[in-house]
Amino acid sequence: MTTAENEVARGAVRHIAVLTSGGDAPGMNAAIRAVVRKSVYHGLKVSGIRHGYAGLIAGEIEELDVGSVADIIQRGGTKLYTARCPEFQTSEGQEKAVEMLRQHHIDGLVVIGGDGSFRGARALSHRGVRTIGVPGTIDNDLPCTDYTIGFDTAINTAIDAIDKIRDTATSHERTFVIEVMGRNAGDIAMIAGLAGGAESILIPEAPFNMEQVLEKLERGMERGKRHSIILVAEGVGKGMKIGEQIAQRTGWEVRVIVLGHLQRGGSPTAFDRALASRMGAMAVDLLIRGETSKMVGIRGTKLIATDIDEALDTAHEIDLSIYELAGVLSI
Repeated sequence: MTTAENEVARGAVRHIAVLTSGGDAPGMNAAIRAVVRKSVYHGLKVSGIRHGYAGLIAGEIEELDVGSVADIIQRGGTKLYTARCPEFQTSEGQEKAVEMLRQHHIDGLVVIGGDGSFRGARALSHRGVRTIGVPGTIDNDLPCTDYTIGFDTAINTAIDAIDKIRDTATSHERTFVIEVMGRNAGDIAMIAGLAGGAESILIPEAPFNMEQVLEKLERGMERGKRHSIILVAEGVGKGMKIGEQIAQRTGWEVRVIVLGHLQRGGSPTAFDRALASRMGAMAVDLLIRGETSKMVGIRGTKLIATDIDEALDTAHEIDLSIYELAGVLSI
């Protein structure tokens, strides 16, 4: 018998459930598929919980099999749906969730989502539920992992939009301000800005000076440049206000584009599909070994497991050398 089969035989876990919570991210379906098929491979019962923690409290639980997750690896969004659940943030709501898991004889839970989802997973683990977190968020704002599921797809979506906008910016000789998602992190703006050749990138991790932004735009105009792209992370502020400031200070015609939820949709990239598949499978392995309150992550090419407490108590850090390089290349 394999190590995993030995663990299953000893009764470490018999019935695994999976849910998605918080904002959706491309690749979540690939992770769900991996959890289900890895569980079935090891002879475990597996169920899906619809609508996140709200669905858990309401008992929206259905048994899944290999066929249940066919033809979803390439689909964006989440087959299990997702929802916010203020009730789950209360002790009473968490007790209802634990009781529902007991009623369905579920002894292991995989939570796919961001930091809010992981706080819920930690709360359940403190109440005796074996939980493993799989990082699924386009923001890439979780520590203890180089990448989160959905980030690669989101930056490729942003780059595609930047390329298209640059075409019309060139044709009309205009400055465009593009606001991208990221919540309080600048990862999407930084990487998309570097790869898309943005003239300026504004992120919350590097306080910007509007005078410097304007000086760079004016230097470009002086050497004959007639269009510019300024990428703004939502954590910095509203792109519309920044666009208005530039227009008022320069007298130029400025257009503002907010990409918004466009970045959350679409078929996941090959990178996100592979990452999600690996992370979902590892979550099952951890539960089989009797682990709990862990987050799956990736460092380099290797998957790692970190205590959720450590992940939630550690500040997310951005690699500012990438930001600095983007500034150098945009002179």
